[in-house]
Amino acid sequence: MRVPNSVVLPVGTHVDCCREEEVEEKRRDIMAKIVAMLAERKRNLAHFMDNLEGSEEPEFYVDQWERLKEMEGCMLTILNLVAVNCTDHRDIKKLETTILEHVKNEELFPEVVRVLPPVYRQGPWNAGVRGMHAELPRLPLGMMDLQYLLSKLSQCEHLANLGRELLQDILRYLHRIGLVVWYEEIKHLESTVFLQPTFLITMFKLLVRYRLVQQLESIS
Repeated sequence: MRVPNSVVLPVGTHVDCCREEEVEEKRRDIMAKIVAMLAERKRNLAHFMDNLEGSEEPEFYVDQWERLKEMEGCMLTILNLVAVNCTDHRDIKKLETTILEHVKNEELFPEVVRVLPPVYRQGPWNAGVRGMHAELPRLPLGMMDLQYLLSKLSQCEHLANLGRELLQDILRYLHRIGLVVWYEEIKHLESTVFLQPTFLITMFKLLVRYRLVQQLESIS
């Protein structure tokens, strides 16, 4: 809900535990609950924005108002729920086929037809990507400073000619395909590369915990 133009494909499992007529009933119920949830979210955002605008000193809450306005523009595209029996390989293939069909939909994912930059087709870049694929699993840290990463990779014989600009190009590609996480557009994180995306999950688990909302709300 915080990512612009998100596309969500709901998947219902355990179809083998339901009668055929129950599957369609549950599908309609789940989709109706999703629609209701989105409508409630829209109402809540409007309510929060009205409260900020009606406060005695609204100029103190400009940043919060702009963030709410930004969230209001994060529209979700909800696709039709896919019901599967996870014990049936044919259903798994059906889900895979459905996902691929949606991903190839240019209206849903306009980026899918974007032409790759010329650097992505050059020899040094291809060699660098292959080298990075080989070396990243051997690095012991979940996150690393960009310059330190460059120095470590440059010690490898097949990456000796790796420069900072080429490394950044490769990291952008690896970030797009989900192999690493590099938030170069965020000033405080532009020099940090998360070599293992699961490392971020571990960090979040330390911060986002049970009853966190209630704990925060108890603070005056």
